[in-house]
Amino acid sequence: MKVLVTGGAGYIGSHACKQLAARGHEPIAFDNLRTGHRWAVKWGPFVHGDILNATDVRVTLEEYSIDAVMHFAALAYVCESVRHPGLYYRSNVGGLVSVLDAMVGAKVDRLIFSSTCATYGIPSEMPIREITHQSPINPYGHSKLMCEQVLADYSKAYGIGSIALRYFIAAVADPDREIGESHDPETHLIPLVLEAASGKRDTITVMGDDYPTPDGTCIRDYIHVNDLAIAHIAALERVKPKHFDFFNLGTGTGFSVLEIIEAARSVTGESIDVEIGARRPGDPPKLVADPTKALEGLSWSSKHSQLETLIETAWRWHMQPTKD
Repeated sequence: MKVLVTGGAGYIGSHACKQLAARGHEPIAFDNLRTGHRWAVKWGPFVHGDILNATDVRVTLEEYSIDAVMHFAALAYVCESVRHPGLYYRSNVGGLVSVLDAMVGAKVDRLIFSSTCATYGIPSEMPIREITHQSPINPYGHSKLMCEQVLADYSKAYGIGSIALRYFIAAVADPDREIGESHDPETHLIPLVLEAASGKRDTITVMGDDYPTPDGTCIRDYIHVNDLAIAHIAALERVKPKHFDFFNLGTGTGFSVLEIIEAARSVTGESIDVEIGARRPGDPPKLVADPTKALEGLSWSSKHSQLETLIETAWRWHMQPTKD
C-alpha cells in the first residue's frame, strides 16, 4: 500500500513511516519542515509541501497513486494555542479540511488521524473511555475535537473512511536510535528530565506537588512512540470506507512526575535537581486511558511502555550527537 504521511518528517510521523516500511508498505512523507526534520525521512520519498495547499496535496496523491493517508501534520503546543487560537484553528482544522478535499478530488478514501486525549479536557471519569464526555479546555483540544467532527461529516458526505487515534502522552524514541524526539521548544517531561540529568539544564521544575495523588504530582499515561506507530498500522489495516471510528491509545497505567524523575535517576546514575513550582492552570491530577476498545477493535496493546524501557530508550537517544 502507498501511504501519504503528512507530517512524515515529524516525531510520530517519522516513526510511523519506519513501521509502514517494515510492514511492506511505501510511506511518502509530506512535510513543510517547520517543526519536522529532513534527517528523519529515511524510508521512502519526501515531498516538501504544506497541507493548507490542497492543490499540492492532490498533486502528490495522484503522482504517487496514494491508497491511504496518515495525517499527523498539526500544531500541538497547548500554551501556544491559548495565545494564538486562530493559528491552531487554521492549521489543524483548516489543514485537515484541505487534505480531505484533496482526497475527495483524487478519489482516496481512507485516512488515519492523529487525535489526542486533550479532547476530554478535565475528564469526568478515570480511566478515560472513548465514551467519556469530551469537553476540551484549550484551543488545541478544541481544534482536534472539531477535526473529529469534520471526519465524521466527510465520511457521511463523501464516503471517506477514517479512524481517529486519541493519544495519551507520546514518549521517547526508536530503540534503533535512527530517529527520535527533537522539539524546539521542548515541552515534554521525559526529555526535559534527561536534559537535567545530562547537565543541559540546571534543574527540572515540578509544576505542583499538592495534587490528590499518592506523591502529590500529576499522573499521566506514557506510551512509547513505537507502540503508537504500530497502532497506526493496525488502524490502517482495519479502516473501512464510509465509516468513522475512534480509539484511545494508552497503556491503562499512569506514572507520576516524581516517578519519572526517580526512574531517570536510576537509569542515568545522575542526581537530578528538582524545584517545586506552581500548578499549571487546568492540569488534571490524573489522565489514564482505558485501552480496552483498542485491544478489541484493533487487536493492539502497548508492548514497549514499561517505565524503565521508556527512560532507557530516551536516554540512549538523548546521548547521541545533535542531528541538526
